[in-house]
Amino acid sequence: MAKIKTIPVEFRKDEGKGASRRLRRAGKVPAIIYGGELAPRALQLDQLKCGHYILNEWFFTSILELDAGGDMQKALVRDVQRHPYKPIVMHIDFQRISDNEIIRLRVPLHFMDQEKSPAGKIGGSLILHELNDVEVACLPKDMPEFLEVDLSNIAIGDTLHLSDIKLPEGVEIPSLRLGKEQDVAIVVARMPAAEQEEAAPETAMPTAVPAAKQKVPEAAGKGAPAKGGAAAKGAGAAKGGAAAKGAAPAKAAPAKKK
Repeated sequence: MAKIKTIPVEFRKDEGKGASRRLRRAGKVPAIIYGGELAPRALQLDQLKCGHYILNEWFFTSILELDAGGDMQKALVRDVQRHPYKPIVMHIDFQRISDNEIIRLRVPLHFMDQEKSPAGKIGGSLILHELNDVEVACLPKDMPEFLEVDLSNIAIGDTLHLSDIKLPEGVEIPSLRLGKEQDVAIVVARMPAAEQEEAAPETAMPTAVPAAKQKVPEAAGKGAPAKGGAAAKGAGAAKGGAAAKGAAPAKAAPAKKK
């Protein structure tokens, strides 16, 4: 059942940028209400009260009953303009609603029992909230203030989608009627990438053979030098003592016969 909050407002006659500036200097917030069969009306609210309103979730998700001296009109907040750096509300747009017309509104998601879930009990796990609110469609009397998402059973590797949300009676998510492509993820549970790599089994690496034990193939012609033959010091040196660049090693002279 939708909650109804009463907000005191005042109708105003002056409109335009100059009138809005004067209202803000006087501690008021200019506003407007439109929609339905009635013409748009210019309003004003107290600046201090508006500062408290916008800090509460219900201000954006409840049916507001605007009370202008006994003239009651049901409406929803459609837009709030804030000052870029000052804690001041610049302007508010309200839209009238009818009890018999379906409305669309974004409502927040409340994630419940995350710490009790299997994923929540694992140190270092990540439970990512991909969405914080969702658009719903319903009659004003059925409009929820928020939607609960039960995370008590979520485990590592699980993903919850829009279709997993338990909706109150009379409430639907319009985007789900457009196809499965719109059934986006709202919660994902996983481990950090670094921990996943550590948990993976390591591939056995071949053991390196020590250099001392490696078998070296025997060179062709291996044997003791011929009798009387001496290895030429500085093999490859050219005749006359000068080493020829890139020259092949000189062959040992054959031993003389006695």
